[in-house]
Amino acid sequence: MARHPAGHATRHASAQWELTSTGHPRLHLHRDFRSSYLPDARDIVVYLPPGYEDHPERHYPVLYLHDGQNLFDPATSFVAGRTWRVQECADAAIGAGLVEPLIIVGIANTGERRLAEYTPVADWRMGGGEAARYGMLLTCELMPWIAGHYRVSREREKTGMGGSSLGGLVTLYLGLQYAHLFGMLAILSPSVWWSRRSILSYVHERASQIVERPRIWLDAGDHEGRMTLRDAESLARRLRSEGWQDGDTLHFERIAGGTHDEASWSLRVQPLLRFLFPQR
Repeated sequence: MARHPAGHATRHASAQWELTSTGHPRLHLHRDFRSSYLPDARDIVVYLPPGYEDHPERHYPVLYLHDGQNLFDPATSFVAGRTWRVQECADAAIGAGLVEPLIIVGIANTGERRLAEYTPVADWRMGGGEAARYGMLLTCELMPWIAGHYRVSREREKTGMGGSSLGGLVTLYLGLQYAHLFGMLAILSPSVWWSRRSILSYVHERASQIVERPRIWLDAGDHEGRMTLRDAESLARRLRSEGWQDGDTLHFERIAGGTHDEASWSLRVQPLLRFLFPQR
């Protein structure tokens, strides 16, 4: 089984990283994660499943999610008071026996530089194109640090990544770039439009180089604008043409009434967890 890279040495490799209370015993906030690949520090929130402390011998699947400040805390979310409700959704799905207990790592964006870090190539009007460096932060720095401090399973089949909008775009890009590390991808309302839909060509280029395709949850709402839904449908067709199979390695869903915001994405958390991390 493929394993995560050892990573290169960073200032976090041996130092104890600051842990700040969130007011919930199973949500751990680590402030100001710094990288040698990108200039800005970012906060990381780690969700631990129910029973984590009761089973010290157990290792858990892990899901890395972008835009971490929008996932758990209404005070930090882009739209004040509205989050993905990841803790509540995961707790409910795990408690009902629908989803395997898992660890979820929320990686906060860096505000003004979010666009740069979440885009694979530069756009002639909007700039960007630093996703490869963001991927190095994730795979060479953050993932080894998480594995050293939390009991995550390090197998590809137990490691996922997800995000929405530009976060969905960077999930697809990095998920295919590092398909030997990520076995599951959650791609919500992806910004396929970026740089003249260049991600569609990238899927074609990478597919022939991937031995084992990651399982993909892909969605878009029918109230997000015709372009977002149309582009997501084009992406689904491209994935199918490159070997992804409906119901097995691909689940594409048109979300009735779905909008492009945290409130709508929160309704998709349990379904995507059930598809990617089903209780065996």
